[in-house]
Amino acid sequence: MSQPIRLYRHPLSGHSHRVELFLSLLNLPFEKLDVDLATAAHKQPDFLKLNPFGQLPVLEDNGVIIADSNAILVYLATKYADARWLPRDPQGAAAVQRWLSVAAGQIAYGPAAARLVKVFGAKLDHERAKALTDGLFKHLEDHLSTRLFLVENSPTIADVAGYTYIAHAPEGEVSLEPYPQIRAWLTRIEQLPGFVPMVKTSVGLAV
Repeated sequence: MSQPIRLYRHPLSGHSHRVELFLSLLNLPFEKLDVDLATAAHKQPDFLKLNPFGQLPVLEDNGVIIADSNAILVYLATKYADARWLPRDPQGAAAVQRWLSVAAGQIAYGPAAARLVKVFGAKLDHERAKALTDGLFKHLEDHLSTRLFLVENSPTIADVAGYTYIAHAPEGEVSLEPYPQIRAWLTRIEQLPGFVPMVKTSVGLAV
């Protein structure tokens, strides 16, 4: 008997929101299981059985356990979505993978890190994170001047992976005002059927 998809997450985790957003865009029913980061529940033995790295999110799909937000997006796109979300041709798949790498690299060390400082009090170099964000946003602004989404003119899991931390960059004290193309891209994602936002926090420029 098939069991419902279960998502282990935290409501303020952008990595968790990526998965929640994509599940919603695909109209897949799922159960949210909140993991209390404040009490280090993600470092306890029961959770470490799901993900030995002790990180959120984790997806459980009828006995299949997938950790890492981008890996989960790939899994869901391959199992439940059509090729629009993850192209099956080599060039299209590579184009999406490029932006998944950006999500795990420049976005993680830029807007995600800047937000971690302000929302969670992380001991990171906030000024460096903001500088990395500015460099990323300048490149992204130029990239989006000739296309509607990150990979040409249709949404893919690349957009899902990139959306949350960029949309919430003001919480890390990075303004989106200088970047009209980025703001238009964010709006296009927010207009997709099934879009769900992440909870906003009143910190940084989002006060």
